[in-house]
Amino acid sequence: MPKIACLNADLDGLAHYAAIHGLSPAVLDPAGADAVARLAPLRLSELFAAASICGTFFAVGEDVPASSSAAAALRRAALAGHEIGNHTRSHPYDLVRLSPSRIQAEVEGGAAAIAEATGKRPVGFRAPGYTLSATVLRSVVESGHAYDSSVFPALPYYLGKAAVMALRGLSGRPSRAILDRPRALLAPTGPYRPAADEPYARGRLPLWELPITVEPWTRFPFIGTFLTTLPWPAVDALWKRVRHLPFLNVELHGIDVMDASDGAGPALAAAQRDLALPAGRKIERLTLLAKRLASEFEVVTLGQAAARFSAAGVL
Repeated sequence: MPKIACLNADLDGLAHYAAIHGLSPAVLDPAGADAVARLAPLRLSELFAAASICGTFFAVGEDVPASSSAAAALRRAALAGHEIGNHTRSHPYDLVRLSPSRIQAEVEGGAAAIAEATGKRPVGFRAPGYTLSATVLRSVVESGHAYDSSVFPALPYYLGKAAVMALRGLSGRPSRAILDRPRALLAPTGPYRPAADEPYARGRLPLWELPITVEPWTRFPFIGTFLTTLPWPAVDALWKRVRHLPFLNVELHGIDVMDASDGAGPALAAAQRDLALPAGRKIERLTLLAKRLASEFEVVTLGQAAARFSAAGVL
């Protein structure tokens, strides 16, 4: 099988970033409420088109009501050949702590909303905050998804997130994000079929897990947050460490192509530092990286990748 890569983006709304920083959604400017769902698919579609590739967008169901401009942006992305995946109905960071019935409602509700907005039911799922449990994965299977792409075995990210959450708690403004089990760090870094009782171990569930790419030795994440903010020599060095891998799953976020002028409001812009970088500068860098991917890999959607692994019997 040739080397393949997938470029994909989570369309987490600005209100979810406010929650990470312990802020109320009220800190957003009026235009910020639907800014990610309305603007990011169009900007990312242009970015992907510049590299002549198609990608995957993970949308939050309640952010794309069928008659909204956000749903129209998602439909345009789908018509351009991009895959639309399920990022739950309302993006609860504590999804794994909910009851089985509420987990099912989030998974199925997200799938139904995306089907209504785009006319096509999603085959892929990504959990909020990359956090999985056996119950969540069972709901993903029962809702008919062909793959999950939530596993993120990135030790530096895990430690950084733990530190930020601790600092937020000490400041009296606790984050509404949660920290996953350390077991997540031992998950395979390549595509696999998960176990029914442990999503971070190999097994025989009838779906594929497509982990987000990390550098093999340090487990440093190869994701948009760092690709847009680190000094270019560091990004270039990271690229040289992952380019030899047979499968790359490069995760972006809608916010990676946005900045403070897109409705974040002063409080969130101060807390979410990558919003201080001009959107044009970040898009320029991501476009360069997308072209690098296209020059060395066959770039496909995550759904297409899962179908190929099934056909090839990769384990």
